[in-house]
Amino acid sequence: MPAVERQVNKPMVRIEEVKAEDTYSIRKSMLRKGMTLSHKMNGDQEMDTLHLGLFDSNELVCIGSFMKTSNNEFIGLQYQLRGMATIDAYQGRGFGKMLLDRGEQILKNKHVNLIWCNARLVAINFYKKLGYQANGNVFEVKEVGPHYVMFKELK
Repeated sequence: MPAVERQVNKPMVRIEEVKAEDTYSIRKSMLRKGMTLSHKMNGDQEMDTLHLGLFDSNELVCIGSFMKTSNNEFIGLQYQLRGMATIDAYQGRGFGKMLLDRGEQILKNKHVNLIWCNARLVAINFYKKLGYQANGNVFEVKEVGPHYVMFKELK
């Protein structure tokens, strides 16, 4: 009698490219809550911009936008990570790491040398665990709060 395979019920997690508009509701609820700042960002519609979304059982729960933007502190082909967020109920499951890993791999394939971001203080340890380093001093983003520039060389 042939063996019967059993499938364990695991949520379907997938990461795919999304449109800028798909990121707006999470940006607004997680990054712009109670602020007058727009959830739309300069660069959203540029041809070189990459928007990724992580779906858990077909629900978009984590987002990140990668924009071809240079910071004068760094050299080489650079992208800036902007608007990265995970819905509260889905935090702590490694989804942010998964999305960032995918984005980094896509950028490496495009021969990007470095990725950088303006990281909120609450996110510093998240980025450090993933190999990012702080650059410079803390600075203030109006309505949002203190940030550090963080970066990672893509090898």
